[in-house]
Amino acid sequence: MTNETQNLSAIISVSDFTALLNQTLEYAYSSVEIEGEVASFKVNQNKYVFFDLKDEQATVSCFMSVWQLRIPIEDGMKVVIKAVPKLTAWGKFSLTVQSVRPSGAGSLKKSFELLREKLAKEGLFAPERKRLLPRFPQRVAVISSTEAAGYKDFIKILDNRWGGVAVEVAHVQVQGERAADQIIRAIKYFNEKETLADVLVVVRGGGSADDLSTFNDELLVREMAASRIPTLVGIGHDVDETLIDFVADVRAATPSNAAELLVLDRREVIASTNHSLMRIASRTEEAIGQQQTNIERQLSEAVKVLESRCQRIEVTGGEYLAADRSLQPKRGVGAWLRSCQRQGRGRKHDQRREGKRYNYRGGQRCQKNIKLSTSRWHNYKNWLVGLRETTSKLNKRSTNMRKRKNWRVISRYS
Repeated sequence: MTNETQNLSAIISVSDFTALLNQTLEYAYSSVEIEGEVASFKVNQNKYVFFDLKDEQATVSCFMSVWQLRIPIEDGMKVVIKAVPKLTAWGKFSLTVQSVRPSGAGSLKKSFELLREKLAKEGLFAPERKRLLPRFPQRVAVISSTEAAGYKDFIKILDNRWGGVAVEVAHVQVQGERAADQIIRAIKYFNEKETLADVLVVVRGGGSADDLSTFNDELLVREMAASRIPTLVGIGHDVDETLIDFVADVRAATPSNAAELLVLDRREVIASTNHSLMRIASRTEEAIGQQQTNIERQLSEAVKVLESRCQRIEVTGGEYLAADRSLQPKRGVGAWLRSCQRQGRGRKHDQRREGKRYNYRGGQRCQKNIKLSTSRWHNYKNWLVGLRETTSKLNKRSTNMRKRKNWRVISRYS
C-alpha cells in the first residue's frame, strides 16, 4: 500500500515535467557558451532568428530576437553562442540565444566583410559624410579604458604637444561581451550633454582580431555614425582594421597618432608663426620702399610740370605787357579833331574828322581791353608767386625724402 502511494505521488503531467526539466536546466546551466557551425539560418518576419548549431556528431536548434544579433552570420560560419537551454511545450529541445560572436579567423573575417558591405550600401562610410576636426580643440571627450596603455600614450602625447586642453574621460571596457554596450552608452552620454565637446575620441591599444571584434559591433558602428560631435578613432596598430575606423570622421593608426592628429605641436606653431611674421615684415618693408620710390618719382614729375607752366606764364605775361604799351592811345588826337571841326574845312575835313573820331573810339575800346588784360596779368602774377612757393616746397620735400633712410620693420618675438 505504501509503495502504491509513493508511485502515485511520483506521477506528474507532461507540462509539469517540462517545467521541472526547464527549472533543472536553468539551475544547472543558467547560461552556457557553445561553439559550432551555423546551418539553416533564416529570419522570420524581421523579428525572430532561427538557425541550427552543429558539429560532426550533433545538432541543436537555436532561437533569438533580431535585435540581439549584433553581427551578420550565414550558413557555414563558425560561431560561439551564449544561450540558455530550454525544452519547449512541444517536446523539442532548443537553445534561447543571448549573443553570438564569430569564432576563428575565417568566421571573423567573413562576418567583418558581410557587415562592411551592408553598411557601405547604406552610405555610412561615404566620404561626403566626413567632418573636419577643429584646428584648436578646447574640450575633448575620450572613451577608453583608463588602465589601458593606449589611453596613457594618448594623454601623454596630448600634453606634450599642446597643453591646456580640457579632457573628459568615460572609462569603459574595451573588449569582452559588455564592451560594445558600454561604449554605446558613453557615446550617447557625450552627445546628450548641454555643452558638446569639440571632438569625440575613441582609443584602444593593439590586440588580437577577437579582442578588437568589439569595434565591429553593428549597433556601435551605427551609434558612432549618428554622433553630433566630430569623431576621431585610434584603435590597435597600423595593420589593424575595424568597422568603427570606416565610420569615424578621422581615423588614426594608433592612439599616439590620434593625439598627433588632434592637436598641433606648439613648437611647430611658434616656429611657423615667427616665419610668417618675418615674411610679413620683409614684404612690408619692400612695399614701403616701393611706395617711397613712386612718391619721389611723382614729385619730380610734378616739379617739372610746374616749372614748365611757370615759364609759359612768364612768356605770356611779357606779351601782355608789350601789347599794353603798344596799344596806349596817342596824345593830341582829340585836340586836333576839335581844331579841324572849328576851321570847317569842308567835306573832306568832315570825312577825316569822322575817321579820326572812329579811330579815337576804337582806341578807347582797345585801352579798356588792355586794362582788363593787365588786371588778368596781375592775377596771373600773384598765382605765379604762389605756384613758385608750392614748387619750392615740393622740391624741399623731394630732397628730404631722397636723403631719408629706407624704412625698416623690426619684429620682436617672445
